[in-house]
Amino acid sequence: MASLTDGNCIIHNISTGKDVESTRNCLLSCSIESIKENSKVEISGGKLANPELPLDCGNSGTTVRLLTGLLAGQNIIAKFIGDNSLSKRPMGRIIQPLKKMGLNIEDHNEKLPIAINGSELKGIHFEIPVASAQVKSCILLAGLGAEGKTSIKESILTRDHTEIMLKELGINIVQNGDIEIEPLSGPLTPFEMTVPGDPSTAAFFAAAAAILPNSSLTIRNISANPTRIGFFNALEKMGGEVIWDNIQFECGEKVGDVHINWAPLNGIEITAPMIPSLIDELPIIAVLAAHAEGPTMVSGAEELRVKECDRIHAICRNLTNMGGEVIEKKDGFIIYPGNTLYNTNISTYHDHRIAMAFTVAGLTTPSENTLDYPKCMEISFPQFTSTLNSICR
Repeated sequence: MASLTDGNCIIHNISTGKDVESTRNCLLSCSIESIKENSKVEISGGKLANPELPLDCGNSGTTVRLLTGLLAGQNIIAKFIGDNSLSKRPMGRIIQPLKKMGLNIEDHNEKLPIAINGSELKGIHFEIPVASAQVKSCILLAGLGAEGKTSIKESILTRDHTEIMLKELGINIVQNGDIEIEPLSGPLTPFEMTVPGDPSTAAFFAAAAAILPNSSLTIRNISANPTRIGFFNALEKMGGEVIWDNIQFECGEKVGDVHINWAPLNGIEITAPMIPSLIDELPIIAVLAAHAEGPTMVSGAEELRVKECDRIHAICRNLTNMGGEVIEKKDGFIIYPGNTLYNTNISTYHDHRIAMAFTVAGLTTPSENTLDYPKCMEISFPQFTSTLNSICR
């Protein structure tokens, strides 16, 4: 959003993970000026330009899907590439609506690499076939540069950070059943904001407190957005003690402190309507389930199979190797607790959330789990291991 302003923007507490840096580097390639200092980023908005080289989105699905929409709406010519994992992920979900808007786009069997060839877009009405905030955001960002109104219908509510930010920045967006957005009439006003802590990352530390007896943990200033706290709601349903306080708002986003106190856990059932609000947290929920009383059943989570890896398979294989009793299903899994878990060699599949989840799982075993590629945690949180070690003392 800062790239669409006509001045200098300052963003505090931005993630130090590689995914966010992939986005920033792509914008640099499109002639947007930016300076980064630890978790502070300055961005000078201005005229986006055609990049000379392909835009490398690394491992980040968010980067490629949101930037494709943004740049398509600004009539940019660009090619998007990514790492081996990202190159296998489905892009048809954004290609189809963008084509409907009039975008001339080339793809490789609806996967990367994809190329957009500067096109004049027209607003559309689009009903999203999969529950995906990335697809929704792609279309909204493209709509900022389209002719006429763009409207979106989603059958299951997904993360709404994009809508909140658009509204806070003064963009004409209406949420009344459908989401309707008008094109920009000029540059956005420069802004300064602080990004709330990420609840998806916080979930791993909360889970550690929930499975280590007599633990207590407070995580401050994290997003309490109702579309993002599905993990904490699930933990509470499992019997965990979750207390929110110090609620405030930052750029329209609900932010607060969350306190986690250890308590005996029970198994729960997680179904399709619950999945979008905890899709990234399902690997660590599986770890919680292995420490609960009674089975935990997850269904309607087919999207896990097309994340950074096939997370359903990765969860089931690694938990089984630790001694857990797991049934793998097409759209989820069933975990039967009761077995003693043992430390083992973990196949991360180069997936940061699998790596973090099974690092936490190793906290209750005789020794630590051994990860085949711990470096993948740098995708979202390079300081994960040191932070976990600092609180587990």
